[in-house]
Amino acid sequence: MSNKLKVKLSDEVKQALHAGRPVVALESTIISHGLPYPENIETAKSLEHIIRQKGATPATIAVIDGIPKAGLTEEELLHLGNSQNTITKLSRRDLPLALSQGLDGSTTVAATMIIAAAAGIQVFATGGIGGVHHGADKNFDVSADLPELGKTDVAVICAGPKAILDIPATMEYLETLGVPVIGYQCDTMPAFWSRTSGVALECRLDTAAEIANLCKHKWQTGLTGGVLIGNPVPEKEEIPPAQITAAIHQALKDAETQKISGKQLTPFLLDSIRHITDGISLKTNKSLIENNAALAADIAIALSA
Repeated sequence: MSNKLKVKLSDEVKQALHAGRPVVALESTIISHGLPYPENIETAKSLEHIIRQKGATPATIAVIDGIPKAGLTEEELLHLGNSQNTITKLSRRDLPLALSQGLDGSTTVAATMIIAAAAGIQVFATGGIGGVHHGADKNFDVSADLPELGKTDVAVICAGPKAILDIPATMEYLETLGVPVIGYQCDTMPAFWSRTSGVALECRLDTAAEIANLCKHKWQTGLTGGVLIGNPVPEKEEIPPAQITAAIHQALKDAETQKISGKQLTPFLLDSIRHITDGISLKTNKSLIENNAALAADIAIALSA
């Protein structure tokens, strides 16, 4: 019996991989749990368009009827984006249930990395990664994204850890796991809606080709695991740190009052912050993930050269 996860590829993705052309994975949690309708569908289509315009092939990843897929039809995108449908949020621990029960599921960073790697896709663009939550010293709330980065060979382009997290602790955890963290044209880790968290980075690279070269050397020498690339949100779309920090504190307080925890916490906080900022955070979120998709395409192209 084969122990390899079998992934159903769209014709477009299958042809690109077979020909050795650049492919960029995209997560689907942003469609079903990250953005409201219709912004979720508009953003999903925009990301695919940006990647194609750059000369790479997009591969939006999800589980449909218990089948891991890389490359979705428009009908499948609409299905994931319809809040009336039951779409399970899938991380590593949730995949076996989804596969065995034939569920529909959107993939987090961790689950997207697993399916992308199984499909042979090396580059993945997301908004922000999960990490160490505030209070993790008491409740052990640490995202499965971090250990996945420690063992799965995929380059992940993000605008930093989500700003609702304990970013210094997240960076310490990544160091322990041996994950190279690269600042793309920046010296400090981005903080999702803001361009800097103030946490210094030891590695700065200024071109996609340099990043691709680092990834090649890492994987060719048998050093397994991911590479994390921090790509700051475009300056014109940045929310000043003081403004977003105030919104985060209010959202965290609301979550504590309503006893929101577990996998419901991050979607709750993001939605709460969207309301507190009168929608500004949503606009910034869309801008940063589009910016990440463009960089991911450049890195994928450099890797395939």
